[in-house]
Amino acid sequence: MAFVNPPTKHQRLIRWVDEMARLCEPDSVHWFDGSPAERELLCKQLVDAGTFVALDPAKRPGSFWARSDPGDVARVEDRTFICSEREEDAGPTNNWQEPAAMRSRLESLFRGCMHGRTMYVVPFSMGPLGSRLSYIGVEITDSPYVAVSMGTMTRAGQPALDVLGDDGDFVPCMHAVGAPLAPGEADVPWPCNNHEKWIVHFPATREIWSFGSGYGGNALLGKKCFALRIASVIARDVGWLAEHMLILKLTSPAGRARYLAAAFPSACGKTNLAMLIPTIPGWKVETIGDDIAWMKIGADGRLHAINPEFGFFGVAPGTNETTNPNAMRTLDRNTVFTNTALTADDDVWWEDLADEPPAVLTDWLGRRWTPETGTPAAHPNSRFCVPAAQCPSIAPEWEDPAGVPISAFLFGGRRATTVPLVFESRSWRHGVLIAATMGSEKTAAADGGLGQLRRDPFAMLPFCGYNMADYFAHWLTMPERTAPSQLPTIYGVNWFRKDADGRFLWPGFGENSRVLEWIFRRLDGEAGGADTPIGVVPRPEDLQLDGLDVPGDALAAALRVDVDEWRRELPSIHDDFSKYGARLPDAVREELDALEERLAR
Repeated sequence: MAFVNPPTKHQRLIRWVDEMARLCEPDSVHWFDGSPAERELLCKQLVDAGTFVALDPAKRPGSFWARSDPGDVARVEDRTFICSEREEDAGPTNNWQEPAAMRSRLESLFRGCMHGRTMYVVPFSMGPLGSRLSYIGVEITDSPYVAVSMGTMTRAGQPALDVLGDDGDFVPCMHAVGAPLAPGEADVPWPCNNHEKWIVHFPATREIWSFGSGYGGNALLGKKCFALRIASVIARDVGWLAEHMLILKLTSPAGRARYLAAAFPSACGKTNLAMLIPTIPGWKVETIGDDIAWMKIGADGRLHAINPEFGFFGVAPGTNETTNPNAMRTLDRNTVFTNTALTADDDVWWEDLADEPPAVLTDWLGRRWTPETGTPAAHPNSRFCVPAAQCPSIAPEWEDPAGVPISAFLFGGRRATTVPLVFESRSWRHGVLIAATMGSEKTAAADGGLGQLRRDPFAMLPFCGYNMADYFAHWLTMPERTAPSQLPTIYGVNWFRKDADGRFLWPGFGENSRVLEWIFRRLDGEAGGADTPIGVVPRPEDLQLDGLDVPGDALAAALRVDVDEWRRELPSIHDDFSKYGARLPDAVREELDALEERLAR
């Protein structure tokens, strides 16, 4: 199949698009230009197809509601593959298949898979256009929903092609919903293939192929697939960091600013922290990014970070005026909501949005819903997709091509026990151990096992594009790349510790600013803390507690380091590390041995 007048002279790109068009056999090829007129046209097509419902323009102008197929609602980690040349390079935490065999399978699946559909060619920049920290990708997709979403989540269209030029490098990202249409066959509002789902990465050639899913990170290939799985491999090879981290700017009452990056598993509060409104007078938090950070060492020897994304693809349930008022303001316009509920007056609703649900809704399955229905109106992994620039707390420098210098890393998950509210690592190596042993109760962002505790090192378990033991080793090389004093200080945090009755010990949300304030003062050498076997933990008197309504015993319990609990934690850490075998870095083993010795004293 040939196409006429591609808007680029990049011969490798043109040849690749032509090859994919011949393989997939779409009815037509559309080069995405990223213009407002194009978005308007695609959204109208999606409304006409029944995929989108236009929301009340008086309440949410430019916004739409969509609901997916019930079998296509979250990342499918068991169908996600890292096809490195050798299985041991993918490691024990990734699914692997031999690359040639996988290519053969994919070519069979993609052959003719776009019959009856339009192929969209979406060039995009991850990161500010032209930044030395940014990379270009091109996603081919037969989903207008994906094309519209990529236009929100990345700097997509002609500007990215202009940066790519005639011979620039790009990551090819191939996507199809896997639902070809026979002549005269009617389409469905959410085409997908629930029998064949494949999200495949080829690290050696920097390629991504995704088949069968139209939802989230399975289909928006600039997100987890490129920005983490492939980018983590590039970062290892070149000497930088691609991380599942928010980035925030913290400014003191004196006007001094620091930048922090924080890693949490999906649906564990990254967006809430990135958009936090401090409860401590005079302090200010501004948003750089809510999900992904790319970091390279700058001329000053410090790690400088960009948010490679252009939008937020956040979890709706749990987002409300109390937990995240900045997010609620962000969603006022130009937002696509997927798998939330729909109100009778064409607005959206989800659990915990307000104290009382409406009397009648259309739920995420398209059924009539009332409070007596007994099932959630919104899917627990329902999402909003919205431009980051609309966020009231967005920092002026969020698109600075030079990035922002990071002073501290925070690592945390949902832990009901054991892990205190905050603790500071003893060294970079010890900080790597803290991040490598992170655990969290599973969330709805991934299929299956909701509530189970799993180790999620660096919050990268589903996203590292190579052997996780080698990833630990890569982090351990950072002090060789710059002066150790220039590297960020590493902290563990846990907003989710509970008492014996299952009540949270710490109020979280805006009160987390008290933890950030302590970290800020620790970095300046102005805050105290108690030395414990796991690191330095603040005492109650080390925290800014004015106006905090938390009983003293609850605060003490939130900060407690229970040596017996930590000793009981050790076997599961050893068990988790055992799967890496001899590939686990000696430095990590030595740090774990040192922790055991401290706990034994």
